[in-house]
Amino acid sequence: MIPVKAAVFVGPQEELEIRELQISSTPGSQEVLVKLAASGVCHSDLHALDGEWDTPAPLVLGHEGAGVVQAVGSEVSDLEPGDHVILSWTPSCGRCEFCVAGRPVLCQLANETAYQHVYFDGKPRLRDGEEDVKSFLAVGSFGEYAMVPASAAVKIRKDAPLAQASLVGCAVTTGIGAVVNTAQVEAGSTVLVVGCGGVGLNVVQGARLAGARQIIVADVSEEKLELGRTFGATHTINSREVDLVETVRQLTGGRGVDYAFEAIGLPFTIEACYEAIRRGGTAVVVGQVADGVKISIDPFVMSDQEKRLIGSNYGSSRQSIDFPKIIDLYMEGKIDLDSMVTDRIGLEGVNDAFARMRKGQGIRTVIEY
Repeated sequence: MIPVKAAVFVGPQEELEIRELQISSTPGSQEVLVKLAASGVCHSDLHALDGEWDTPAPLVLGHEGAGVVQAVGSEVSDLEPGDHVILSWTPSCGRCEFCVAGRPVLCQLANETAYQHVYFDGKPRLRDGEEDVKSFLAVGSFGEYAMVPASAAVKIRKDAPLAQASLVGCAVTTGIGAVVNTAQVEAGSTVLVVGCGGVGLNVVQGARLAGARQIIVADVSEEKLELGRTFGATHTINSREVDLVETVRQLTGGRGVDYAFEAIGLPFTIEACYEAIRRGGTAVVVGQVADGVKISIDPFVMSDQEKRLIGSNYGSSRQSIDFPKIIDLYMEGKIDLDSMVTDRIGLEGVNDAFARMRKGQGIRTVIEY
């Protein structure tokens, strides 16, 4: 066993506790031990921390990480110690109907295990003395080491900075993938993005990559709207000051946008995105909502106008393909990951990072180990 300093979730509305845990130095046959270099602090972690999601305790939070492989299991053939990897919070079995169909983010085994914060054998990998400690989404990137299924460690080029690469493990892939993979936005399209946080700004980058001619961003913060312009938006809407749907129609000649992406996770903004699309348009729910949240839409309008309301999980990504591709786009200067990192902290600063997040400050805080 080796020691692991980690930020442990002990219950909703409680600050994370920094503890020294233990983890085996010997991976299972199809697992990989990774020494974390960096972890993003994501709003999904805040859902758990604030009790908006039913999350077990004790548990190491964090799911947006990158690091260096330390050891591999006996049946792992495509990774070796020293490889740089991004961690995926949807490990895939490669055998269920979803994996075989090329939709690993819907993997049935991951849904039954990783989404319950355990590994494919149904057990955790971390210990606090005699007590088991689960890892959030079978990642637990708020710890110095993580044991993950081999499919959850995606090899990338070694010249990419791992702080920026860690963000590809969630926000970047979720945002860009929602545009490119889920909605498959065509060049020349009109796009609305509601929410200019880490995910929303990457939706903007995805829309720019796809060749959208009009990218409208909406937020209640002028600072966030300015960031939207920095990442590629053509128009901004402060939805605290004006009616969002009406302003979108004014900007699109009365027709509405071809695609609208909700990147916050609130019922009224999801409904607004649906209202803002044109006849035959597509609204995409990207933001994660609290448990039990419902929305209300008019089904007659849906059928009569052939509007589509769809979901996007992890940008409908194929992580083993998309992670390295996104890193290449970054290294070639086609997308901006540097500007996303607005704070760098040690693990001890994680509770302050969540305090800033609650105030809407910054884009992404990155823990560096």
